[in-house]
Amino acid sequence: MAKKGKKPSGAELFDSYYSELYGERWSGLKASLLGEPCQCGYSEKLLKTYYLDKGSVRAARALPLDGAEKIADFCAAPGGKSLVIASSMPDGATLVSNERSRDRKTRLQKVLDEHLPEEIRSRVSVSGFDASCWCNYEREAYDRILLDAPCSSERHVMTDPKYLALWTPARIRNLAVTQWSLLSSAFLVLKAGGFMVYSTCALAYAENDGVIQKLLKKYSGASVVTLPEKDPCGLCDGEKTEFGIHVLPDRQSGAGPLYFSLIHKTEES
Repeated sequence: MAKKGKKPSGAELFDSYYSELYGERWSGLKASLLGEPCQCGYSEKLLKTYYLDKGSVRAARALPLDGAEKIADFCAAPGGKSLVIASSMPDGATLVSNERSRDRKTRLQKVLDEHLPEEIRSRVSVSGFDASCWCNYEREAYDRILLDAPCSSERHVMTDPKYLALWTPARIRNLAVTQWSLLSSAFLVLKAGGFMVYSTCALAYAENDGVIQKLLKKYSGASVVTLPEKDPCGLCDGEKTEFGIHVLPDRQSGAGPLYFSLIHKTEES
């Protein structure tokens, strides 16, 4: 009797999946993902410098804050993007930084306390809701929302033998379901005329443009705002996708991966 073929390992499945997705580019992209990430020190209006990926700063800055009054960061821990938003929001505007996990919420609170001056910190509150259910309690409540959704985080998976060994394509499918529930909830919580940034640190289409495509199909009042590939602030550039911008480390000196899309909710929604 012939022996059955050996079941591929998680690492083999991972490499095969992303090799098919990125083709000849994968070997160089993989090498850059295993290299040192490109972080920058963000200190604008902060008590001390906070270090985060350049792509994360660019994604947070993609949320237009002029005229904003009520802002929400749906999945805010560890807090870097909340710091970028809080330091840039107009005088009098308020920010709710939300994190479902108790431990991550505690870390978020500490980051905000240690980095924000009192005048700004007093306008930032911290909550611990399941953001996918937020729409059950509030609708059209915020005029700006940042949703940095939980994602595959391939860069971290690749450097952790335990998680890499367990990897299967089902991870992406399951996360896409979670991301959709968060994005759909956020869109219902967003005020008509408001703006929302959806972001991930994922490589896969299914977690990025694929989730945005589903939003556009379901809600006629949702539209995507075209963003420039070149960073207006000169921090890091990105590659245009169907619905957003993707910052990838092989072409941005280690920055990313970071995908972000800017969504507008029309007044007729």
